[in-house]
Amino acid sequence: MRVLCTATGSPSHGRALLPLARALAAAGHEVTVASTSDVAPVFAADHVTVSECLPQLQLAPPSGAAGPPALSGSPDSPALGADPETNPHLRMMLERLTGAQATEGHQALLTLSREARPDVIIRDGMDLGAVLLAEQLGIPHLPIPSGLVNIIDPAALLPGLNRLREQLGLPVQDDPASLYPYGRFDYLPAEYSFARFPATVLAYRQTTVVDRTAGLPDWVTRLPTDRPLVFAAVGTALPMVRAMLAEGTPLPQGMTDPSEVLRSIIAGLSELHCTAVVATADIPLHDVRPGPNVHLTDRLAQPLLLECADLFVTHGGYNSIREAVRTGTPMAVLPNFGDQPLNAERVQALGLGRHLTDTRPEALAAACQDLLDDRAVAARTRQARLATLALPDIGQAAADLEKLVS
Repeated sequence: MRVLCTATGSPSHGRALLPLARALAAAGHEVTVASTSDVAPVFAADHVTVSECLPQLQLAPPSGAAGPPALSGSPDSPALGADPETNPHLRMMLERLTGAQATEGHQALLTLSREARPDVIIRDGMDLGAVLLAEQLGIPHLPIPSGLVNIIDPAALLPGLNRLREQLGLPVQDDPASLYPYGRFDYLPAEYSFARFPATVLAYRQTTVVDRTAGLPDWVTRLPTDRPLVFAAVGTALPMVRAMLAEGTPLPQGMTDPSEVLRSIIAGLSELHCTAVVATADIPLHDVRPGPNVHLTDRLAQPLLLECADLFVTHGGYNSIREAVRTGTPMAVLPNFGDQPLNAERVQALGLGRHLTDTRPEALAAACQDLLDDRAVAARTRQARLATLALPDIGQAAADLEKLVS
């Protein structure tokens, strides 16, 4: 079986695809990954063919757009939902995804497909060019687990997708579910789903081994263990947002400067009786003076550290949410943009942690202490972990795709 995969956006999208691509390659199938220069390094240590042919996703707002609002969670910065009519950032994303992002991506994939000759496509949730190619070739396509797939109403994408279909001479569709007619992938069981719209789901147990070459650094083994271990991280998309600021590009409405969030996290954890590790993702924090209990690092193997963390302070990206559920780690979620506010609400609704809306250091420290003391949250996260561990092994994906193709 020949499998064409796509991954765009931030490196976290590559990490969401990697377990599937790795399992298919291990089963003897030919796996080709179409990606961008930012995401391609995720696959460097795996037996897949990688092509850096996809266009970079543009997050910057149109010229003259408003700059960033106040820090997320402050009184004058309300949470943005999943309705494009009321969420300017989501509306901008939909316009991009059904515009040049799709047409340029489709052309690149069409060229690649002449050599790869795919039998099935596993696509990024933001990649509509792959939907068009699959319809042209008459082959199945399924999206990888992602925040956009979880929160976006397929009906909101249908007009733009049909416009693209018409441009290519493909039949237009009346059913919004034509966005994923063969279903979608996930790494969480149905009772802990973050998807807002129904679809056939192929769910598998995700592995905690993402980067084969990355273990935990030696200094981690010398951390004090006589107090709770708290891990904090802001993911891989927010540093890209920070780069926009460094270039003088205004942020889209709904986004905030990730360095401000990190400063609040570091200050709050410095007040907490814990051992804290904060992954800064290379975001410069030269003027920050953390407490002696807080250890800063550019990055480290998040899924591994979560296996022994007592609390995870997170931006609420879907990869991070899944990894915390997989390890049974309670979450304190400080969302920034996109699907993150909705993920934070879902985490709280499921009893897996708390959506933090007050980002003052003293409020953050108090909320984290409450979560560390909350036995009900601890029990609920263990329950969610057991349900996740009961899912089929990721290796089953190969047999399931073979049946779909045949």
